[in-house]
Amino acid sequence: MTTKGTPGRVVRIDDETWAAYGELCEAEGTSRADDLRRHAHARVNAWRKQQARQTALQRRLKHLGEDPSVDDIL
Repeated sequence: MTTKGTPGRVVRIDDETWAAYGELCEAEGTSRADDLRRHAHARVNAWRKQQARQTALQRRLKHLGEDPSVDDIL
């Protein structure tokens, strides 16, 4: 069952870990679904910031006439 029009997703997690994760989330006053959403959002935001930094660095290097390959620098 999903809420707010968000689609449901299926993940595979062993029963022991899932049960312990439920206890952990309950102790923290949240749900597994909310915790997973927050984790995914945090990871995506960090990735997007890194992508933006790489793009800005490539633009700057290109402007300076340098090789715009960032992989060697990072």
